[in-house]
Amino acid sequence: MENQQNRNQQDNQVTEGIKETAGAAFHAVHSALETTENVAMNTVDATAKAVNAATEGVKNMVPDNSNDKNE
Repeated sequence: MENQQNRNQQDNQVTEGIKETAGAAFHAVHSALETTENVAMNTVDATAKAVNAATEGVKNMVPDNSNDKNE
């Protein structure tokens, strides 16, 4: 009887170890995905800023003829 009890306890420890390992693995993957998402969104933000700056630069290079009185 004591052998069976020891075996059950060992089985439970193995099961808990597997659950903890799986939980840690899922947590690591989740963290990596969040990091990847943050990097991607920072890249999108930086690209948007660069496009806006380039657009403004081009606008500033084009002469403004809105005050012409050639109507």
